[in-house]
Parts: sequence; structure tokens; C-alpha cells
Amino acid sequence: MKNVIITGISGQDGSYMVDYLIENTNLNIFGAVRRLSKPNYFNFQQHLNNKRFNLVTLDLSDSQSIDNVVREVKPDYFINFAAQSFVGASWQIPEQTFDVDAVGVIRCLEAIRRHAPKCRFYNAGSSEEFGDVKYCPQDEKHPLSPRSPYGAAKASARHIVKVYRESYNLFAIQGYLFNHESPRRGEEFVTRKITLGIRKILKAIKNKEPFAPIELGNLDAKRDWSHALDFVDGVWKMINQESPKEFVLSSNETHTVREFINVAFKYANLDASWHGNGLSEELSVHNHLIEEHDLKSSVLVRINPQFFRPAEVDILLGDSTLARAKLGWQPKYSFTDLVKEMVESDMANECQNT
Repeated sequence: MKNVIITGISGQDGSYMVDYLIENTNLNIFGAVRRLSKPNYFNFQQHLNNKRFNLVTLDLSDSQSIDNVVREVKPDYFINFAAQSFVGASWQIPEQTFDVDAVGVIRCLEAIRRHAPKCRFYNAGSSEEFGDVKYCPQDEKHPLSPRSPYGAAKASARHIVKVYRESYNLFAIQGYLFNHESPRRGEEFVTRKITLGIRKILKAIKNKEPFAPIELGNLDAKRDWSHALDFVDGVWKMINQESPKEFVLSSNETHTVREFINVAFKYANLDASWHGNGLSEELSVHNHLIEEHDLKSSVLVRINPQFFRPAEVDILLGDSTLARAKLGWQPKYSFTDLVKEMVESDMANECQNT
């Protein structure tokens, strides 16, 4: 039986990959976690008693831990989803971002080179590598032009993956993953910040209490959003090609943050409208709801300049034509499917907790 190491299993992509491989393969899965004072097993707790699932301690900042695990497991696959993945935070912790997202990849490749040279290595790339885009949509030929320390770290990792692939004949690739979300997305990301904010507002309305608005930055930023479940399928197809080639995974559609907000509030059954201009623009509940429910607050979304990035990426729009043609990959979730699931999931969790 073959072995796979998956990093980042406490997060969105890694945990979905564990789910996917448990269901669709007979691989022995070694889920890598960092040692923490308070372990976070929430996203993979359903697999803890599965004989095919093994927890291992591995930290991308510690070469010895990576070397130990690769030497002992001798993996056939190594899928690296671990990262400092919050773009906004990368300006505050640029060195840590580079250490984990770029140097950490070197540590993984070195361990594979020494102990498992036949291993197939996948590293999660990002559309943030394109950054200051030169044309739309962005395909595999688009130049790297990052606008954040996170994007620069991922671009650096892409170059080192290529170097190791060509220098040591390793099967090593880094996919171009455009934005992908789910109910498992971290709470600091804008999409989950919106859906969790809606949950808090609905709870306040139910309890006839005042509520604070959701505070966001650039509402006009355009992103290509997909469901993470679609992407783990694409990653698995990518890592099982005959020869190592890198592909864009994307929905081939772009939507603004404002559109995400509008669809989310629609599925929360909250009638609202935008008013004001520039930094004073707000989304507020319709007057009839204020009267019907005797609301103590009315503003749902407000702009906070604190959340604008030092260098903004205005639009990301992927072209996954090659992945669809060469890998036979096809996303199943639409943009509205994604938003609906995220809103309903957070609303259901609130019901379970009350």
C-alpha cells in the first residue's frame, strides 16, 4: 500500500484532501500537524480512528522534523498545503511568511531528494503570484508579478520547485490555485468574515439586541472564487499525471467582494441596500425590517480603511482551460452554490450552539 504525506490538515485544503483520499483511494495517509499547546483536530477528527489515517508531527520551519517524517514514511506522494496563507497578515509577518511558504518548500524538497526521490511532490501555488496582472484572464503563461509578501513567497517557491524538478529529476509541481473557499475557511478570510458576521447579526436580531456592522476593506476587489472541494480533486489529478506539468485551477469567473456580500445576505433572507459613496458607503437593512423587528441597529456592512492592503490586487480571473482539457477536471460548484453553503453552514452552527 502506498503512502501519502499531507501537510496543513487542520486547515481547509489539507482536511478536504484527507477526506478525498480516504474516500477515493486506499492510500495510507500521514497527516502532518505542528506541535501546539492546544491541538486543533476539528477539521479531521472524523478520521482519528481510521486505520489508514496517521498523525505525524511536522513543522515547515523545522528541517529536522520534515527529514524525520520523510525518512520514516518514505512517501509515494507529498502534498504540501501548509502555509502562512493569510495575504493581509503577510505585510505584518513577512519573514515568517517567507520562511514557511518559500524556505519551507526547500526543506521538503531536500528531504524528498535524500530519502524518497521517487515521491511525487505537490506544492500549493496561488493566483496572488500574478498580482499586478498584465492581462485577463490569467493562464499558465502569465508572468509572475506579486503584490504582497505572500504572493512573492509563493512565486519564490514556484522557482525553487522548478529548480529541484530540473536538477534532480523529481516529480515536483506547484499548481496555480485561484481563490477557493468553504465552510472550513479560516475566520480571518474575507468570505468567512462575511458569513460569520451575518450569523452574529441574525443572532442579535433574534434576541432583539443591537449589532455591530461587518467591517471590510476594498469592496470592489474582483476575485475568481471556487469551492475547495473542487480544487482537491484537481490537485489529485495534477499530481497523478504521467509527467510533471503545472495547471491553473479556477472557476473562470470573477466576482467583487460586494457581490459576495449581496448573495450572502440574500441567502440569509435579510433585505438590504447600499447607500453613500467612497469610504462612507454602507449596507443597511431596509426600513420595513427595522419597523417589523424593532431593530436596535441598521448598518450591516461598513468600510474600514484599516483593512485596505498596502498594495491592492484589483482583479484575479483564471483561465483553467488547459486543466479541463488535459486533466479532465471540471468544477461542480457555482459561485452561488459556494456562498449559499457557507452562509447556511455558519447559520446551522449557530443553531447548534444555542
